[in-house]
Amino acid sequence: MGRRSRRDKPEELRQNLVELLSNFENKLKHDDLRQQVRGLIPVFNTLRDLGSSILPDGESGRDRILLYLRKYPYVHLNGQELMVVSGIDDWARRVRELRVEHGWKILTGVTAKEIVRDAEEVDSLPNGAGLPKMKPDDYILLDERQDREAAHRWKSANRIRKLSLNVQDKILLFLKENIGNEISGEELRYVAKNKSEWARRVRELRTEEGWPVLTKTTGMPELPIGIYVLVSDRQSPKEDRAVKDALRREVFVRDGYECRDCKWTPHQWNRSDPRNLEAHHEKPHAEGGATKKENLITLCNICHDDRHRKRGLLAIPSG
Repeated sequence: MGRRSRRDKPEELRQNLVELLSNFENKLKHDDLRQQVRGLIPVFNTLRDLGSSILPDGESGRDRILLYLRKYPYVHLNGQELMVVSGIDDWARRVRELRVEHGWKILTGVTAKEIVRDAEEVDSLPNGAGLPKMKPDDYILLDERQDREAAHRWKSANRIRKLSLNVQDKILLFLKENIGNEISGEELRYVAKNKSEWARRVRELRTEEGWPVLTKTTGMPELPIGIYVLVSDRQSPKEDRAVKDALRREVFVRDGYECRDCKWTPHQWNRSDPRNLEAHHEKPHAEGGATKKENLITLCNICHDDRHRKRGLLAIPSG
C-alpha cells in the first residue's frame, strides 16, 4: 500500500522541502546512485504533502480532486494538476470513481478526441470544435451538478456492454433505457467497451437511423459538448434521415431553434412532452425536393408527423 500524503501548513512544508533539497547537494557529490535515489524519497513525499495541503479542505485525495475540478469547471485541466492536489498514487482511479460511482460529468482527453474525430456537428462549431485540444490524461468538468442517478446507470451500462450485440445496438439499448436523461460520452464509450467507434455509431443512429439523439448542436443548444439525450423512442421518417448534421444545424439556427408551426423550442422540453426538432422538406423529397437549406424548415416532431399525415390524406407522396 502506498504512502498517504500528510496535510500540514504549506509554508512549513515548503521550508522542509528547501532544507531537504539543500541537503541533497552533498549526495550528488558522491558516486552512489542508490544513496541519491533514497535521498530523493523524502523530497518526493514532502512535495506530495505540499501539493495535498494547498487546498484548504479535502480529507481524501478524491475529495481534493473534486474540489479542484469544481473550482475550475469547464476548464481544461492536465492530469498532473490532479495528481499534485490529490497527493496520491492512484489519482486516476479516483477520477474514474468520481465519473462512474458519483455521477460527475468529467470528460477525458481520450473521449474528447473521439468526439471531435467522429461527431460531424462538432466540426461545424465556431473556433474549430468547441473543445480545446486535449491530451489523453487531460480532464474537463462539464457540469457543476452531480448526477445522482449515474451509479444506477452504470450498473445498466455494465450489463449491456457484456451482451452479444454490436456497438451501435448496445448504445441504442442503453439510450432507450435512459430516454430523456443526459448521457455523457464517457458512459457511451464504456457501453461500447471502450471501442473508439462509439462516437461514429451515435452519429449514425441520429443521421442514418433517425433516432432523436440530441446534442448541443443538433437540437439542445443548452447541453455541454459531449452530452447526449435520446428524447423519445421514435425514429424520424426515412426521407428526412439524409439531412446531414451540419445542414440540420444551419436550418435550426436560421429558424431560431423554433418549430415553424407551433413555436415549440427545446427550452420547453420535459418528460411529459418529449418533443424534438427535425428538419422537414417543404417540397417532398419523393417529388424531387432538394435536401438543401432553402427547401428545409424546422418543425417539432409532432408538427412534422402532422404535415406528413395531411399529405397522406391528400394522397400526396411523403417527404
